[in-house]
Amino acid sequence: MTVINSIADRADEHRGWRHELHMHPEIGYEEEWTSAFIATRLAEFGIEVHRGMGKTGVVGVLRGRGDGTRAIGLRADIDALPMQELNEFDHASQNPGRMHACGHDGHTTMLLGAAQYLAETRNFDGTVYFIFQPAEEGGAGGKAMIDDGLFTQFEMETVWGLHNWPAMPAGEAGIHSGVCMANADSFEITVTGRGGHAAMPHLTVDPIPCGAAIVQSLQTIVSRRVSPVDAAVVSVTLFQAGSTHNVIPDTVSLGGTARSFSAETRVKLEEAIREMSQTIAASYHCELDFQWHPGYPATVNHAAEAARAGTVMEAVLGASTVTRDMEPSMGAEDFAFMLEERPGAYIWLGSGPAPADAQLHGARYDFNDEMLPVGATYWARLVESELPV
Repeated sequence: MTVINSIADRADEHRGWRHELHMHPEIGYEEEWTSAFIATRLAEFGIEVHRGMGKTGVVGVLRGRGDGTRAIGLRADIDALPMQELNEFDHASQNPGRMHACGHDGHTTMLLGAAQYLAETRNFDGTVYFIFQPAEEGGAGGKAMIDDGLFTQFEMETVWGLHNWPAMPAGEAGIHSGVCMANADSFEITVTGRGGHAAMPHLTVDPIPCGAAIVQSLQTIVSRRVSPVDAAVVSVTLFQAGSTHNVIPDTVSLGGTARSFSAETRVKLEEAIREMSQTIAASYHCELDFQWHPGYPATVNHAAEAARAGTVMEAVLGASTVTRDMEPSMGAEDFAFMLEERPGAYIWLGSGPAPADAQLHGARYDFNDEMLPVGATYWARLVESELPV
């Protein structure tokens, strides 16, 4: 492992930043304290700061040596999750019901560490945009920044992302030359019948058997409507009905998520869930309201950029440490919106092993501080590689 010495020398300082961020988690579009913390650090480094893009996003602008016109963007997500932390260490969350359970505090710190180093050395020719993005956890903060002019106000050729991966051992990394993470959509279904006394079901139109039949039938979509060589997930995660034991309710509400890798399968899942639900509701003499909510598109790396990212990371971690073309995840990531606009790549940095209850989105998760200098070095070396003097 080859970490930049000056970055390694600041390990305690960077750990302190990360712990401060961990203690003050804020959810999507509420990252006021976090944005101020980031802006203060960037200004201290002598980096031009722009705030308020995507509501609470921050962009730092740093120009290197020479008069080169090339530019790249490095992105870190900054938001936390709406969940209660169960850790009891000194830097545990001080905001009830808020927790950095996905490592965005570490992502932010690694990018700040790289910005600090690059501002001192400026060993590159061109411009680097440090993109600190809000609301990754379901709020589409990446799209919000794009809609606010991220790629028109800051003209960059490529854009790059990184995520810690506690399921992968520290000292390893993974990169994909294509699909990295999935399309993620959700659906809501309301089945309406006619309620009444549970002892006289013949006088009602019971929506509960109808809802149950829909749940059962949706489980066949992936196995019978999707090609066996494709990948998809349909999960019903919500089923709500009734309020007491002797009343048949008027309505049943259910919902869930649909995940896929290809655009074609994404459309197929929506059509199949809608058609199947409507047909079953009609057969039970119930009415049905179906709502489909498009979520994040698939995160798709560009092959050339993925190859270069893997090479840079391998130079940091050592030979044969980067798994290329690894199996993608059915998780979702709104960096996908940025990769739809510009070439780039999203890399997974191993940060494990972690216990089962301390994986991503776990209430006992904590970012592995040993990875801070590694991630900061990767960012710095990527800039020097992409924008050589």
